[in-house]
Amino acid sequence: MNINIRGDKIEITEAIKNYVKEKLERLEKYFEEPTKISAHVLIRVKNGAQSIEVTIPTDRYTLRAEEKHADLYAAVDEVIDVLERQIRKNKTKLNRFRNVDTMGFMLFDEVADDKEEDTIIIKRKNIESKPMGEEEAILQMELLGHDFFVFKNVDEECTSVLYKRKDGQYGIINAK
Repeated sequence: MNINIRGDKIEITEAIKNYVKEKLERLEKYFEEPTKISAHVLIRVKNGAQSIEVTIPTDRYTLRAEEKHADLYAAVDEVIDVLERQIRKNKTKLNRFRNVDTMGFMLFDEVADDKEEDTIIIKRKNIESKPMGEEEAILQMELLGHDFFVFKNVDEECTSVLYKRKDGQYGIINAK
């Protein structure tokens, strides 16, 4: 597994790199070809809390987890446990879509907004999506841990927004 580790307001030492790599290698057993998989790790420090965010995009889905803890090593352990739980929990669903051509993934490129301070947009994300069905979009949204998900809906032949309702059910908005 290729591992890219970045630090935000923290220096990434060799000890931290080695610990993160050692822990992420636990996930390799879940991938058919782990050498083709890349993991993007972002470690942050904010208000004394250590935060680690791990994103693993594959050609079929994207795994993502974020954890905060006072101790960085504990946060690493927690985020790996969350990712492993996501994989095990959704293993049957992921295998069901293994041979489906329309299974896609989304890449988020964060773009900082450097305009004047009084603008209301503080963050902008550009997404690239591939066509997928509604069940696949629900799975992808759950894997990312988001409350909404934008995708090209193959069932309706339009762009759709899937969102989680307050009652725990899902809703879809179609843009035709």
